Amino acid sequence: MPRMLDVSDAVRAEIGDEEADRLLAGVSAPGSYDCTSCRTPGDSEQERTSTVLFVGEETAVLAFAHAGCLPSQVVQVTEEQLRGAVRSIGGEAAVGNEPLDSAPEQAVLGVTSGLVLIEGELHPALVVEPTTPIVRPGSTGTGDDFLPLLIEQGFMPLAELASVPPVLHGWSVLLAAGRLHAVLQPNPGGGQPVAWWQAHQPLQVTDSWRAAANKHQQVLLFAAPVASIGRQPREDLLRDALDRAAAHGRLVAAALPLAGT
Repeated sequence: MPRMLDVSDAVRAEIGDEEADRLLAGVSAPGSYDCTSCRTPGDSEQERTSTVLFVGEETAVLAFAHAGCLPSQVVQVTEEQLRGAVRSIGGEAAVGNEPLDSAPEQAVLGVTSGLVLIEGELHPALVVEPTTPIVRPGSTGTGDDFLPLLIEQGFMPLAELASVPPVLHGWSVLLAAGRLHAVLQPNPGGGQPVAWWQAHQPLQVTDSWRAAANKHQQVLLFAAPVASIGRQPREDLLRDALDRAAAHGRLVAAALPLAGT
């Protein structure tokens, strides 16, 4: 049975037209899977599903994600990260020289857009949650340094969503032709900003979200460690998840100026 799969041009280029067509036809794609972003079940026969290809030096692993969690994309990882993976994602497929039984532990930033009500006014927001714990570069530990790293960049810890967080200058959200392209951060070497997160394919946002972004000329970015927010199908449930994360000390935020329209 045909699958509701999104196979980006970059993924197709890596796996070849024949394998891409087999996936779309349902020959080599699973029906059910565990989303590589939010870790909850998905069904490619019933809902749009993204193919996410993790590529190492010699091996590649094809995983699947809800289209609302991640776009179809290619993620470069080291061979060691592929071979050292310990968490299995249901329904993954291996492509390359050696098949693997588990998906890579390379973190992918899942990004969700939504409108958040603060002080009686709707604000455009992006919620960022990695798929795995983030450790400090060069660290050999096994903890999660995602929030401390962001706090060092100027993001503010939130105990509750009572007011709009302060503007984080130097960072911005790139919106072009009504689509979300990237979150930009200052270049450590100076010059033009660089992408902290970039959509492989520009993500569509709702008209109301774009209108709010144009009105405020900024976007609120909320970030939480893995498994703090999850994939929420409605904005009220997303707000509830944000409130819970804040109450447990697992949320940081900043207002980022809008770049583009």
